[in-house]
Amino acid sequence: MRLIGLDYGSKTVGVAISDPSGILASPVETIWRQEEVNLKQTVRRIRSLCEEYEVHTIILGFPKNMNNTIGERAEKVLGFQRRLERDLYQVQIVLWDERLSTRQAEKPMLEAGMLRQKRKKVVDQMAAAIILQSYLDAHPQQ
Repeated sequence: MRLIGLDYGSKTVGVAISDPSGILASPVETIWRQEEVNLKQTVRRIRSLCEEYEVHTIILGFPKNMNNTIGERAEKVLGFQRRLERDLYQVQIVLWDERLSTRQAEKPMLEAGMLRQKRKKVVDQMAAAIILQSYLDAHPQQ
């Protein structure tokens, strides 16, 4: 079974998936929504991906402040975690420190001269892949 990595933002959720052996994370898609609080379609899409890929665990990026405190953005992620736990009760949700993941995802795209509009379409799913890969590296399969 695979793991999904999520990078939760105010208008998007970046999605990445692990390979079946749990070694490599790959970006999958960016889920867009019009309103930050309207999560129905977002959760429905995540549920669909979990079923499609037979996912048992979601790794949810947790954006702590650089001083290790929990700010407004992290509070919103905690709310999203509660929503996922309620609606996807059969899937384990794990919070994973994601500090600087978006910057890390943008860096190679900036260096390659990728236009802002194109970066905007993929940066969240790249950040999700970085979050998931970080988790996979810290928890190698036995």
